[in-house]
Amino acid sequence: MSDEASKDSAPPPLRVVGAVRVVDFEPRWRGEFARLNIEWLERWFTVEPVDREVLGDPQTHLLAGGGRVLFAVDEADQVLGTVALMRHEDGLVELTKMAVEPSLRGGGIGRKLMAGAIEAFQQMGGRELFLESSTRLGPALKLYESVGFRHHPAPRPGSHYQRADVYMVWESDASA
Repeated sequence: MSDEASKDSAPPPLRVVGAVRVVDFEPRWRGEFARLNIEWLERWFTVEPVDREVLGDPQTHLLAGGGRVLFAVDEADQVLGTVALMRHEDGLVELTKMAVEPSLRGGGIGRKLMAGAIEAFQQMGGRELFLESSTRLGPALKLYESVGFRHHPAPRPGSHYQRADVYMVWESDASA
């Protein structure tokens, strides 16, 4: 491998030893929810005002409205990743604020979070699960597609995120 190639390639993800569980929000993990998401946003985009608002107070902006915040945790209850479901009107639920510990990305934590989020959506009795993302995030889009999200035209002009140029809807019959 050339020096140039080694500079551009990310190291392989660390392996998680032991069981990983996907669990609901606990106040002790509020800071981890914000930290992981802010790190991810700063790496790929910028942190927008709507991000700071939601990440700073998930209890008000996600949980109080009937949403969920989930965490992937190890056997020692260390947070490995997180994802949220935001309830909107008319049975719409948005998958949002997904982030994984940087050293663990690509190691299967995101897939576990997606499975937990889909199960939580079904428990919530929502009509439609959607997400907004960016074409810059190829690996994330492949993950979403692999669990049954399909590309759709956005149902409304614009987005509450400046970075979003992808709109996807989960189709239960499309998941593997």
